[in-house]
Amino acid sequence: MGDRDKILERVKAFYKENNLNKKFISGETYIPASGKVVDEDDLYNLIDASLDMWLTSGRYGDEFEKEFSEFLDVKYTSLVNSGSSANLVALTALTSHKLGDRRIKQGDEVVTVAAGFPTTVAPIIQNGLVPVFVDVELGTYNINVEELEKAVSTKTKAIMIAHTLGNPFNLNKVMDIAKKYNLWVIEDNCDALGSKYEEKYTGTYGHISTFSFYPAHHITMGEGGAVVTNDLELHNIIRSIRDWGRDCVCPPGKDDFCGKRFSQQHGELPEGYDHKYVYSHFGYNLKVTDMQAAIGVSQLKKLPKFIEKRKENYMKLHEGLKSLEEYLILPEPTENSEPSWFGFPITLKENNKYDRNSLVKFLEQRKIGTRLLFAGNILKQPLFIENEIKYRVVSKLTNTDIIMNNTFWIGVWPGIDDKQIEYMVEIFNQYFKI
Repeated sequence: MGDRDKILERVKAFYKENNLNKKFISGETYIPASGKVVDEDDLYNLIDASLDMWLTSGRYGDEFEKEFSEFLDVKYTSLVNSGSSANLVALTALTSHKLGDRRIKQGDEVVTVAAGFPTTVAPIIQNGLVPVFVDVELGTYNINVEELEKAVSTKTKAIMIAHTLGNPFNLNKVMDIAKKYNLWVIEDNCDALGSKYEEKYTGTYGHISTFSFYPAHHITMGEGGAVVTNDLELHNIIRSIRDWGRDCVCPPGKDDFCGKRFSQQHGELPEGYDHKYVYSHFGYNLKVTDMQAAIGVSQLKKLPKFIEKRKENYMKLHEGLKSLEEYLILPEPTENSEPSWFGFPITLKENNKYDRNSLVKFLEQRKIGTRLLFAGNILKQPLFIENEIKYRVVSKLTNTDIIMNNTFWIGVWPGIDDKQIEYMVEIFNQYFKI
């Protein structure tokens, strides 16, 4: 056995010796709303990648992109350093001059929702575009597709929305409207890895889709994300924006991979200008390290079990809280969908003596982690109030405001077991004195 093998075997032993699961004690052990599940295989891969000392994206990055594409049954995956960066890259790609008449230009509109995470909306603003906000449904917490077509104007060029907490939005309706009006669709799939709509994975319907591998998500790299597409032209644009905006698609460390490094003419540059330093977009450096990707490769092997555990925990919580529907709106899957739930959203019904703040405090004091539904109504957030941002609203955001005031979510992640779910249900019942 070589030195490398000895180190890696010792790493596995070290993990097993020092990372025993702590016993759950009701009322003492905190139950986070989200979290990661890691093991000795993840640490093994992390150390293995570190021993290469390649540091930037390398063999593990290539392996993850290949295996992730195979899992989703898509053609192209590009790793980035976060789900937020994935959203920025995805929308910025649609502003590329290489798309000709379909290019999104400053002042064009993008349909989205106000009830969600800010980095679904931020790229719209950052690219000088106008967000058009549509209300959502209670129960599914996704875009109200009956209002969607009303949002479309002559300036509308794209739809960019998330599958809320893993629950797919109505992809049939969204894609039909997109086709009717020749709109781009970006699926923010950061919270929905493994969710299905009509037996096909979400993140495979839109022109571009995004994923997050933050510790709270379905699999983790620590920090990390991905942008996927089935369109080669979009893929090349995505890679350009991720990799400094360069025109060259040669992988790092492989000079003249395309065989055309010194034989082309671009813009008003001299003929034969080194293609590695030709820039066709205003881009960034948003790649991951190979150590991050190495953890992702290990995590991806566990993803099917993670998905099933999230579904099981959702079902057990739903059954356990069903007797409280007099007070609570419980989450329901979108029709024709099979969610890989990110969280368990709950809305406190109005016109009763209970309120969200007191319930959330009651839960937190008894060690049950809670989270609000992200920004609530993003138009009420300081980032909109304190800045002059051009936007448009379709109808009233009635349900969005209800979510802002009355909605929160609790965990279903794979680290939660049956004892913890039983305890969570018991505490809910205590609050409502049942």
